[in-house]
Amino acid sequence: MKRRCPASAGRTPARTSARRKSHRSTSSILRVDVVTLFPEMFEPVLSASIVGRARRAGLLDLRLVNPRDFVHDRHRTVDDRPFGGGAGMILMAEPVYQAVRRARGRGGKVVYLSPQGRRLDQKLARELSRERHLVLVCGHYEGVDQRVLDRAVDLELSIGDYVLTGGELPAMTVVDAVTRLLPGVLQKQDAAELESFTGPLLDFPQYTRPRVWRGEAVPPVLLTGDHGRIGAWRRQAQLRATRAKRPDLLLKRRVPDIDLLDFRSTDAKLKQVNARHRLSGTIRTTNRSVI
Repeated sequence: MKRRCPASAGRTPARTSARRKSHRSTSSILRVDVVTLFPEMFEPVLSASIVGRARRAGLLDLRLVNPRDFVHDRHRTVDDRPFGGGAGMILMAEPVYQAVRRARGRGGKVVYLSPQGRRLDQKLARELSRERHLVLVCGHYEGVDQRVLDRAVDLELSIGDYVLTGGELPAMTVVDAVTRLLPGVLQKQDAAELESFTGPLLDFPQYTRPRVWRGEAVPPVLLTGDHGRIGAWRRQAQLRATRAKRPDLLLKRRVPDIDLLDFRSTDAKLKQVNARHRLSGTIRTTNRSVI
């Protein structure tokens, strides 16, 4: 006689599976707290397009913390004159520190947006996308009291060698670059892998309808349906674009030798393809339209 299991025992694995599924979905959410004196700048930008869609889907939890909420004088003062003299004002340590503490909670990587920091690139964006909680600190005026940076900041990050009014625009840039790398954000999972700076080369040029625009045609090879030849054309186009626009990348990054060897005959190959598949009529296919 077979022994019957209690009904409750049969339901337990389902409940456990549901709990595990819930845990997985919660752990995949990226929380980003932005410490800023100007929180009103963020919503118009980060509620639209891919970032807005990620927020609505629950993949990105964006929060804004204002250091002015941690001061209690009549004017909500957060800045003062620099010791030693100099132009401009400096953000005071205590309100920034309190705002960072509130934002960080029990954990989180604190990133200070600064022209002195590590340069943002795709590699760093991917590193940050693996974090579960980021705290982005936006400087303003002439900067932030160094003591709070020494005490509370894990990473200083720059988006380029130029001066902006504050860290708000760089923070938006970081949020956008990181969000698109989160699983489930882009509709096509491989889209982020095929973009410029993900690999050693710039992206290949893209075309859509109409096939002929103002006398210039889409490169004929793209109309053949031959995925092997299209892939080879795109790889060569990447090499051409990288050499023309960012030759430094060819020195900084490892490009397979076979690609560099093939690249030497790129022009000849493209001319052969165009000659073989040129559209009829008086359509112009120039080097510019080809690559």
